[in-house]
Parts: sequence; structure tokens; C-alpha cells
Amino acid sequence: MMTHRPLILPALLTSALLAASPARAAETEGGTTSIIEMILHGGPLIIMIWLAIVATSVVMVTFIIQLFLQVRPQNLAPKALVGALDESLRAGNFQEAWETCQANAKTYIAAVLGGALERIGRGKDATDTAIIELGIRESQVFKTRNSYLSVIGVIAPMIGLLGTVIGMMGAFAVLGQTGVSDPRKLALSIGEVLLATASGLFIAIPAFIFYYFFRNRISDATVFADSELNHLVEDIPFDEVKGLRIGENFSAGDGLNAGSAQSKVSHKVSMQLTTNCPVCQTPIVPGHNPCPGCGTTLDWQS
Repeated sequence: MMTHRPLILPALLTSALLAASPARAAETEGGTTSIIEMILHGGPLIIMIWLAIVATSVVMVTFIIQLFLQVRPQNLAPKALVGALDESLRAGNFQEAWETCQANAKTYIAAVLGGALERIGRGKDATDTAIIELGIRESQVFKTRNSYLSVIGVIAPMIGLLGTVIGMMGAFAVLGQTGVSDPRKLALSIGEVLLATASGLFIAIPAFIFYYFFRNRISDATVFADSELNHLVEDIPFDEVKGLRIGENFSAGDGLNAGSAQSKVSHKVSMQLTTNCPVCQTPIVPGHNPCPGCGTTLDWQS
């Protein structure tokens, strides 16, 4: 009997490979077994492992679709929004620009610029620092979602490996109880092992590919958006707006009160767009000077 064992083991491995094929049913002497039947045959632990594999794949596809739709230069800094903000800032309507940012707060460039505008009264350094800090915070949202793809790429093979270990335990238990008299049961157990391992790798490989793809894409998109931000704020007259408070508690500050020297500084405003004073937000008539609210001299542009 000992001389026949080397011939029996290759036959058993061949049967196991056929049983593990995900493209067709497992062919054994007793008939065919589908993949679903193979999973159910593994018991509660194998079923739980397969549910975890399915859930992992669903999460991976969800993050990939979200990142595809959200991480684009035109989504982080839409041209129409950038144009509207540029018009408001060039006209000196900083409060109007802030309100535009609040209305588009879910957009990267609006979220960063809105927070930076709240600090323009503190000077250029404070504004630049706010842009850096808020840019890191907003980009971290995308980086966190992308990092989950890396996590999935790590845990998916481990889940498959757990199924492998449990399946091998079942295979050796069958071998210990029946020897080689029932190769069908042994093939089913080994088939569960190979199928779980393959499924884990099938999820991990695309997860890692998309992780590195989106890592570079996030970097490119945020660099583009930050460049647009720097272009928007580079012409802000920080010396003139010192003390100005932008935001919910809007105030022209001590340096911009009516009658003061700074309140007489000329501010460029648009004849077509401006309806409020860029300093005190008092309603104004296009072409009239000075502002009736704070006395600011306005430089009307056609």
C-alpha cells in the first residue's frame, strides 16, 4: 500500500484545484458543487469570512467611485466660482466674497478662502498661514478616504488567509477521519482554501493600484487649487484693510471708521457688480462718492 501513496496525492491535488476554480463547479465523483454550496459547506466561520470579503469589496468600490467624482481640479476650484470670487476681491467686496464662500462651503477653494478672509484684517502673514492650515485640513478629507483603500489592500488578503487556515483545518480533519477513501470531501475543503485566498488577492490588488493612483491625483488637484487661491489673494491691499473683520461679525474696525485717515482710501469697485460699500457694506448708488456710511472714497470702474 505504501507504494501507491505517491500516486494518490497528485490525484487528490488535481481534484482540489478543480473544486477551487471560481469559473465553474467543482467536479467530483459524486457530481458537481457550486461555489455557493462550497461556501455553505464550510460552516458558520467560512460564511462570516465570505460576508467580510463581500463587505470589503463593496467599501472599496464605494471609495473608488467617490474619489473619482470628487478629486478633480475643476471640482476643487470651479472656474465659475473662481471668477466670481476674483470679481468680488478686485472690487474690494471682501464680505461679499466671504458670503460666496459660505454658499459654496463644500468646495475646497471656498472652504479655504472663506476661512482666510476672516483673518485679512490681521495682515498678510496671518492670511497666508490660514490658507496653509485650512488647505491641509480640507485635503486631509480626501487623503483619509484614500488611506482606507490602503487599509483594504492590507486586510483583504488577511481575511482570505483566515479562510485558508480554517479551510485547511477542515481538510486535515477530513483526511484524519476518512483517510483517502472520500476524496470529494477533501477536495471541497481544499477548494474553500484556494477560493478564499484568491478572493482576498482579487480585492487587494486593485485597492493598492487605486490607492497610489488617487494619492498622486489628490496631490495634483490640491496644488492646482492652491495656485488659484494664491492668485486670488495676491492683490489684496492688506495695509488698507488692517483691522477689518470679515464674517458673521462683520466690522470695519477701528482703522476704518468714518472720518479717519484710512477711511478716505480709494477702493476700486465695479459699476455693474457693486451694490454695497466694500468697507462698511452700506447700500450705495453706483458712481456716487463718498460712501454715505463710512466716508470711504470709491474708485468706480466701468
